[in-house]
Amino acid sequence: MEIDITSFVTNENPRDFSASVAEIGNNAARDTWQAACEQASDSPLLNTEDELQALRDHAKEFGVWDAEEIAGWNADECNALLIQMISGDMREMGMDDCDLEDFDWQECRERQEAGQCPSNLYMGDDGRYYYYLGI
Repeated sequence: MEIDITSFVTNENPRDFSASVAEIGNNAARDTWQAACEQASDSPLLNTEDELQALRDHAKEFGVWDAEEIAGWNADECNALLIQMISGDMREMGMDDCDLEDFDWQECRERQEAGQCPSNLYMGDDGRYYYYLGI
C-alpha cells in the first residue's frame, strides 16, 4: 500500500525522529521515539484502518515483534513507527543533507535498484512523496 507522506517529507526534519547516540547523546532512542510519538499524535500519516493494518503487516516482516504485540499497537504507535522508518530512510538516502529541490532522484533510483539504499520511499510521477508498506 502506498502512503502519501508529502506533508512529512516537505515540512519535517528527519533528524528529529532518527538520530544516533553520537549525534544527540545517550538518550537518542528515547528522545527520537518521544518526538515521533508527539508528531504521530499531531499529524498522523496513517488515517484509515486499512493503512494501520498495512503498517502492522509490514512490521511483521521485520521479525522483531510477535503478532500479539503488533496487533496491540494503537494508531499513534503505528504512526510513530512509520515516522521513524521514513526518517531513517530519508537520512540513509541523503535527503536530509540537501534541499529537496536539489535531490537527485535519478541517482537515488540507481542506488535503490543496486540495493545501496532503501527503496520504500520514493517520489511519484505526480511529484508527491510516497512510502510503500509491503514486501
